[in-house]
Amino acid sequence: MIDLSESDREEAISKLQQYLLEELDVELGSFQLQFLLDFFSENIAWRYYNQGLADALQATEKKLDEVAELVYELEQQGPAES
Repeated sequence: MIDLSESDREEAISKLQQYLLEELDVELGSFQLQFLLDFFSENIAWRYYNQGLADALQATEKKLDEVAELVYELEQQGPAES
């Protein structure tokens, strides 16, 4: 489960409550919203976390390829053989 600071948790619950009310016309109490947020944290959030790691790895690999190209461009040739 992803641990949130108390302020981030409160903000997430508030946004979840607002969304449910405005989009689905569903009103839940704070206790129910906490359980819903816990459910998302335990069962869904890890997928977003893993995708974030995969995206970061892909971006890092792309940058490393760019650095490798720059290093190869710096290579010098020895004197031509006669």
